[in-house]
Amino acid sequence: MPYTAGPDGLKLRLRVTPNAGRTLIEGVEALADGSAVLRVRVAAVPDKGKANAAVIALLSKTVGVPKSAITLVAGETARLKTVVIAGDAPSLIARLPQ
Repeated sequence: MPYTAGPDGLKLRLRVTPNAGRTLIEGVEALADGSAVLRVRVAAVPDKGKANAAVIALLSKTVGVPKSAITLVAGETARLKTVVIAGDAPSLIARLPQ
């Protein structure tokens, strides 16, 4: 799975495609190294953090938490990103697309 549950929330690994035709979560994808990521497409361009903001907004809407509860912790300028979502990990996992 593309996430790790912790006492304060959920660490989620993403593969983001910016400048896509639509903004959506496609589902879980396996990378060449065997790790899993959540595949996300956003229509925003990768300029001055616009794509990162779109990813955070999409995740916020999907799992039902405020945007302030989501923190980008790795991959600010990369396609592979890691975010932390604050909250109850089991309920957050239940709201993620499988």
